[in-house]
Amino acid sequence: MKKILFVASTLFCGSHMFAQTLNPGINLSYIDSTVNPRNDIYKFANGKWLNTQQIPASDGSWGSFNEINERNVANLRALMIEVSKDSQALPGSNNQKLRDFYLTAMDSVKIDKDGIKPISADLKLIDLVKSKNELLKLTAVLGKKGVNAMIGFYVYSDFKNSNANISYLGQSGLGLPDKDFYFEPQYETVKKEYMEHIERMFECLGNTTEQARAHSATIMKIETELAKVSQNAVEQRDPQKQYNPFKKAELVKLTSNVNWDIYFTSIGIKTPEVIILNQPKFYEGLNIIMSSISLDEWKVYLKWKLVDAAAPYLSSKFVKESFRFNGTVLAGKKEMKPRYKRVQGATDEALGEALGKLYVDKYFDSNSKKKVNEMVDNLIAAYRVRINSRDWMSPETKAQAQLKLDKVIKKLGFPDTWIDYKTLVIGKESYWKNVSAGRQFQYKRMLDKIGKPVDRTEWGMTPPTVNAYYNPTSNEIAFPAGIMQVPFFDAKANDAFNYGIMGAIIGHELTHGFDDQGSQFDADGNLKMWWTESDYKNFTDKTNLIIEQFNSYVAIDTLRVNGELTQGENIADLGGLTMAYYAYQKSLNGKKSPVISGFTGEQIFFLAWVQGWKTLMRDASLKQQIATNPHAPGNFRAIGPLSNMQEFYDAFGVKEGDGMYRPAAKRVNIW
Repeated sequence: MKKILFVASTLFCGSHMFAQTLNPGINLSYIDSTVNPRNDIYKFANGKWLNTQQIPASDGSWGSFNEINERNVANLRALMIEVSKDSQALPGSNNQKLRDFYLTAMDSVKIDKDGIKPISADLKLIDLVKSKNELLKLTAVLGKKGVNAMIGFYVYSDFKNSNANISYLGQSGLGLPDKDFYFEPQYETVKKEYMEHIERMFECLGNTTEQARAHSATIMKIETELAKVSQNAVEQRDPQKQYNPFKKAELVKLTSNVNWDIYFTSIGIKTPEVIILNQPKFYEGLNIIMSSISLDEWKVYLKWKLVDAAAPYLSSKFVKESFRFNGTVLAGKKEMKPRYKRVQGATDEALGEALGKLYVDKYFDSNSKKKVNEMVDNLIAAYRVRINSRDWMSPETKAQAQLKLDKVIKKLGFPDTWIDYKTLVIGKESYWKNVSAGRQFQYKRMLDKIGKPVDRTEWGMTPPTVNAYYNPTSNEIAFPAGIMQVPFFDAKANDAFNYGIMGAIIGHELTHGFDDQGSQFDADGNLKMWWTESDYKNFTDKTNLIIEQFNSYVAIDTLRVNGELTQGENIADLGGLTMAYYAYQKSLNGKKSPVISGFTGEQIFFLAWVQGWKTLMRDASLKQQIATNPHAPGNFRAIGPLSNMQEFYDAFGVKEGDGMYRPAAKRVNIW
């Protein structure tokens, strides 16, 4: 799901969130006053930034998220250097694990000297496979190391019994970003590059050019067959269609060529008595593919999945080839990030909360958490008022929506209880061994959830992450410490700024509980229809309008935004910004907003939103986003909601004939 919210008489927690200041918060140096904001608010707010900034060679895009992330990476690097010098760290302690992970990962000389040694044992195991059952066993074992082949097993909360964990099977095994890359004409060049990439990787393993070319053809043959029975990104959006319970006997009947007892025993559990299939047609197809593809071909495929997963952590020739395709071809990046930045990402994956604890202790301002918490309460209060004002919803449905707000779980900054890494062994043998150890540790944590109630205190992101999320199965919103920074939040800035961007982000996550997916989950996180039939039809009629709106945006050349794929995020942007606006208005206590640097509070509010989405993107990165990402490009996220809001028209005097004007009949008004 998402990156994977409502009956109270009191509206706001306090009469005033925090003291008004004359700091506008917005960056005045970005504003291009030669542009009329009524025609193009995006270029008005960001024009000078857009004209003077360059995307770093190591990135496919550049914007506000990157700016904060660069700051966080620098802070995390300082922490890692400090820990790496801790020669007295006790064996088994978090500091020892962080130290050895970092030093081993940074030792490029040793890594180059080792070559394929870190994966040689697994390559030999693949060579020794003598049957399809042995293949399944090894597929399961490698899966625990993050080698994702043709079976996608995971444990998650039961969509229809959200307090319980249950086993799932999802489609898996593709190397290109989406099913459509295997069949649509516009991706032919990418597909050709992918095949050449596979060839070069096999040559890095020591295969001849002829062998590598043959192996590449085998990989493309298998992945194309898997793609035929896979769903694309849009088809996976409906949670009802992704929830298909199968009893063990039914699964065995559907997939008679897959020995599930061997697979699950190799994982370390019994074959589940009931398992949820996200895409039954994929496993029905896999059953045929398992038989039609020879054992030798499957072994080549498994080798590919192993080297593809391990390449970023092996010698430089593997790293460079992995980047050449995944970084340059798919995202348009010109050069790799410095090693320490790549290592920081791997550390976050393996020991994220251990590193996150150090980050919070040194860099997080607890005052920010307090103020953001007040904003969350005020946004929820604004939502209550808006829900009651919806003339297209019945009292019955409104009551259920208010109940959903009542039960929303708020997570701010960092976890109350940190992950215990005592069973994770990190040594100095190899970077890949440490990475795979971290993945096996997390896999074991996942397996341990089977048969236990859902832990609603668990976080889905680490504290330094520059992001936020809503989880529909627990009805929770989470804002890691990493995002509570300029340009998204500034405790010293005027309320208009903080509501305009951080408030809108909070409202965005709340609205995910009422987007096309989240709306199908009730207050307790269960996939359950809580709407009346007529109300839900009214809702979908309105969401169809936002699909149409974003379908009309041309992103590059003739390539348009996919309104259906991005509808959840677009609904959340519009709802979030609307709630934030009315929360800001309430914070004024009936007073007129202050004028700062020539802008009214309402104008600052909207400018803060637009500047938050300033973005530059390389063509390749933009094309991949359009194809696979549920978020629209930043410029459309900035202007899309504004063109639907009369409040924006009033703030800037937008009238018919202006570029930002959208006829009233076409404006989307949901929440």
